[in-house]
Amino acid sequence: MHEEPFQVPVESGALHGHVGGEGPPALLLHGGAAVTDYMDGCAQELDGLLRTIRYQQRGTFPSDTGPPYAIEAHVADAVAVLEFFGVEQAWAIGHSWGGHLALHLAVTHPERLLGVVCIDAIGASSDVFGEMDSNLRRRLSDGQVARIEEIEARRREGEVTEAELFERWELVWPFWFADPEAAAPDPVRHIGPQSSMEVNASLAAHYAAGTLRNKLPEVRLPVLFVHGELDPLPLRSSTETAALIPGAQVETIRRCGHFPWLERPGELRRRVKKLLRR
Repeated sequence: MHEEPFQVPVESGALHGHVGGEGPPALLLHGGAAVTDYMDGCAQELDGLLRTIRYQQRGTFPSDTGPPYAIEAHVADAVAVLEFFGVEQAWAIGHSWGGHLALHLAVTHPERLLGVVCIDAIGASSDVFGEMDSNLRRRLSDGQVARIEEIEARRREGEVTEAELFERWELVWPFWFADPEAAAPDPVRHIGPQSSMEVNASLAAHYAAGTLRNKLPEVRLPVLFVHGELDPLPLRSSTETAALIPGAQVETIRRCGHFPWLERPGELRRRVKKLLRR
């Protein structure tokens, strides 16, 4: 698949990304938040179905934007990318935190979307995070768990470093996969500390306000949730959120963790192709 690099000027800097493929436009939103854009494999999975536009979200190299790093700023960035390419409407396809961001796009700018695909997405309720953390830490040593908790405490206090966040990421990376011993190589090379802290604070504020829970029932777009059955992020993150959206569908990928295009190549493509046909 051939992709072309691009830069989109936004307030306080520029967003760097890649565009490629043919078909209806699709905005690919990586998870994290604040980690390196890893959606190149997802773009390849969808090659021939969609023209994919993926970019490094604000706060992490190579994008060089400054604060704020709240959900509202991320939504504005997504719209700015569409404006840059002259795209009136696009599919929003988000993974993990990116799926959560896609849902915020759906409730704030539905007129800019053809529909939404949420892949193993963080949903409308925060009560899944305890279960997710427990699933991720199950195979870690007591010392590793203690270190993760120390790093998380530093993040809540606003004192965490990129090196610490990267250390935490590497500790849990294999356990996002159904078979940790067969985990794909870690694509993340950068994590923006300030962005990570501010996005998590913004998430907490929106959960407390019930933003998605209150507004998703008003969405009138085709919405598909795809979720790995063995994802540490529990399936109910998708099913309970989908239940809020009229007509939303959930499809489960068997023997799959958090990254379907890496673990079960072709399964995500098949489901998106079916959605596009509908």
